[in-house]
Amino acid sequence: MISDYKGTAQLTAAMVLSGTLGVFVVESGASPFNVVFFRVLFGALALGAYVVARGWLRGHGFTPRTLGLTVLGGVFIVFNWVFLFESYENTSISVATVVYHTQPFYVVLLGALLFRERLTGAKVGWIVVAFAGLILVSGVTPGDFASGGGYLLGVGQALLAALLYGLSTLVTKRVTGVRPHLIALVQVLVGIPLLLPFAEFGAMRGTGADWGWLVGLGIIHTGLMYVLMYAAYAQLPTSKIAVLAFVYPAVAMVMDWAVYGHHIGLVQALGVPLIVTASLKVTLAKSRVVTARPTPAPASPVASRR
Repeated sequence: MISDYKGTAQLTAAMVLSGTLGVFVVESGASPFNVVFFRVLFGALALGAYVVARGWLRGHGFTPRTLGLTVLGGVFIVFNWVFLFESYENTSISVATVVYHTQPFYVVLLGALLFRERLTGAKVGWIVVAFAGLILVSGVTPGDFASGGGYLLGVGQALLAALLYGLSTLVTKRVTGVRPHLIALVQVLVGIPLLLPFAEFGAMRGTGADWGWLVGLGIIHTGLMYVLMYAAYAQLPTSKIAVLAFVYPAVAMVMDWAVYGHHIGLVQALGVPLIVTASLKVTLAKSRVVTARPTPAPASPVASRR
């Protein structure tokens, strides 16, 4: 019981931190590629220090196959962050985060498509409900399609980020016998050479105090958040993890309103409970047929985020 309370507190703290991520991204003033580059750089330093301090590099458990899968998952995770942060610029933190939270449905659909995992009629029905909610939350109108504006692009970027997160989850689920902290460390390390060609270091001149936001993204939203999240995962049932995951979008929406004055409209708000309910139904139905909880993929909170 004590461990359950402790795990709940740890996961709640991790999800609250996830909800503040958007503010750190926007306040840094850096481009999405630069933000992600410095997030993985500082995040690798933070996670690396923690892993070394715990002595987990010895007997790491990686095989050539699982290391390759982890690297592939890292590629998906890194670009998932890029598209999510670009979505913040074109929509808002609130809209991008709620749209991004359709990740569980992509995991189900991709699992059925790529790995022939069972897709029941009930799951299909809840996915339809979720995407009805997505249409409401996105606030996209026929005029947006006609004009091809940035807002529509931003919604698409959030959806693509969710798709990439789903791919990373499916790949990382197949990595067994390795601590999740090591998986996360490898995945952020992958992002350093991957994003180096896209980073614009010249644009960072004069950044000044805004470097604090970038350092925070690495140390707080990658190092500390993952440590709290994985500690909680080891103590909590999947049902509680699924419920607490919605602390993330709730905090993100509050932060977006409190800091930037952004809020979703009444019609958009009607879509939120549809997505939340459908996500819980799909996630909890999935957990009932899984006897052992798989190692969760690192995310933004995802979760994440991811």
